[in-house]
Amino acid sequence: MPVPSLTVIAALAALHDGALYIDVRSSAEYAQGHPAGAINVPLLDADEDTGQVLPNPDFVRVMKANFAPDALLLIGCEAGSRSGRAAQILEVFGFVSAASVVGGYVGWRAAGHAVETSVPVGRTYADLLARAEENVHET
Repeated sequence: MPVPSLTVIAALAALHDGALYIDVRSSAEYAQGHPAGAINVPLLDADEDTGQVLPNPDFVRVMKANFAPDALLLIGCEAGSRSGRAAQILEVFGFVSAASVVGGYVGWRAAGHAVETSVPVGRTYADLLARAEENVHET
């Protein structure tokens, strides 16, 4: 079943209504700029040792540890292909309100929406991964 998709205009409106923007681009892409308030959970990321881009084996675990299955999640990437795949994966694992942002970061910037390069403490991928690790050790 195809996952819902939203334009960048509709995504901005959803953010104002309490949705969360999950940027599934690599950590390096995210660090270069992202929609204001976006949270980075890479679907693919560079291996620390080789630099090769690989699937993030912790993607679903980090999402489950940090977000409720009924949270309204706007899934964005660079232009839309990774976000569609990520939203499909999340749907398979019980997330009921994940929508792909058509146009991604490219469309976001083109629409003139706010972007940033900084990330508040507690919202970095490392923070989210640490929370997921804590959940593993608590069970």
